[in-house]
Amino acid sequence: MKKKNKKRLEVFFEFLIFGIALGIVEDIIAIWFATDAKITPHVFLIVLLVTIPFAALGELIVDRVHWFKWVRKKLGMNKQ
Repeated sequence: MKKKNKKRLEVFFEFLIFGIALGIVEDIIAIWFATDAKITPHVFLIVLLVTIPFAALGELIVDRVHWFKWVRKKLGMNKQ
């Protein structure tokens, strides 16, 4: 594997793990505030299973699309 690809994969996994951790925290907080359900290992597992695909999809979208260029172009803030 090329060094550049290895670095991109490493960064992807770092952000993926961070995204999963934040997703779990925010979902647990939402469940705690919105319902009277107890946070059990079963609830935690469901939250984990729901969080992983969204974190992965989010990282793939953020990693592939050059959002800042797109936003600057839409707002007419291109560097000249």
